[in-house]
Order: sequence, then C-alpha cells, then structure tokens
Amino acid sequence: MNKEFLHRIISSLVLITLSFFFIIKGSIIFNCFIFVMFLVTLYEWHKMSKKNFFNVFGNIFLIFSFISVYNLRNSFGENSVNIFFLILIICISTDIGGYAFGKILKGPKLIKISPKKTYAGMIGGYLFSILMVYLYCKYSNLVSIYNLKFTNQILFITFLTSTVSQIGDVIISYFKRLSKIKDTGNIIPGHGGLLDRIDGMIFAFPFSYIIFSINLIK
Repeated sequence: MNKEFLHRIISSLVLITLSFFFIIKGSIIFNCFIFVMFLVTLYEWHKMSKKNFFNVFGNIFLIFSFISVYNLRNSFGENSVNIFFLILIICISTDIGGYAFGKILKGPKLIKISPKKTYAGMIGGYLFSILMVYLYCKYSNLVSIYNLKFTNQILFITFLTSTVSQIGDVIISYFKRLSKIKDTGNIIPGHGGLLDRIDGMIFAFPFSYIIFSINLIK
C-alpha cells in the first residue's frame, strides 16, 4: 500500500473519531474544539494568503463559516446532532470517494486549476456520499433519539452539499496555486494542513445552515 495513502487513512480515522466524540458531547467541549479548529484554519489561511489581495475576504468568510458550524450544531434542538452528522458525513465521504475513484480510475482531468481532480473522482464523490448517507440514515438512532429517513429531500441535499463541498475544494486549490504552495500546512500526516482537510467543509456548512434555517429541507 502506498505510504502516503496509509498515512491518509490513519489520520482520517483519528480525525473522524475525535470529531465524532466532540460532536456527540456538544456543549462547551464541542465549542472549544471548533474554536481551536478555527484558530488553526485562520492561521493557515493567513500564512498562505498574507501577501495577496484576497486575505481579508478569506478571514471574513472563515468567521462566517465557523459561526455556521456552531449554529448548525446548536440551533435545531435535539435534532441538531443528526443534521450536523449528515453534513459532516456528506463532506467526508465526498472527499474519500473522490480521492479513491480518482486514484483507481484516473481518466480525464476535471479542471486545470486543480490538476488532481478528475471526472471519475467527481462521480465517485457523489456515489460514495449517497451510499454513506443512506447507511447513516439507517443507523442514525445510534447517535440520536431521532431516526433520519432516507427521503428524496435527503438525497437532494446530499447531492447539493456534495457539489458545494467539491466546489470548495477546487476554490481552495485555486488559492493555493495563486500562493504557489502545495499544502496549507503539515499538521496532518497524508493531508497537509487542516485547511487542506476541511476545504470543502468550510463552504458546505454555511450552505447547509442556510438551507436548514429557511426550512427548504425539513
């Protein structure tokens, strides 16, 4: 097995386990976890973009993004856990599916500003996210008293959120190219910086918070 891929799997498992623990615990423990992640992400963004015109806009967006993360976990009562996990699972499975399908199938490149992205990876991100959301809905009672149903609405938001997550990934890749760097940091083995790992999430969570706040998806 490729050493980088092995590191990526191990670090992903550690991150996912820690994240799930803090999300389920909620309260001040979750808030502290999110605040630390915000500071690290803000630092990596500033380090990457401090000499570029888009630095300030990125700082403002990150503040908005992490406020959305906080609100998504705390603003929907006892169903907040289910909603938060739903979005998190979509983002993680989109990333894993995109990486795995892209590596295995390769094929035509998706876009020049992110040369590692392929059409196979894009489709793989959609398929794997749908599969994982279906499984989560089936067993969501393990993390919450509310059991999600895999409805057409859930399928729709899975597709939309996966799309936003993939677009966010491409956007951050574009900014990295402008800054002439490969990774935003080296804090996570196999992934680089924290921003490299959550690039799609910082776009997907604000989008999802707005969707659920206006009751477009119930």
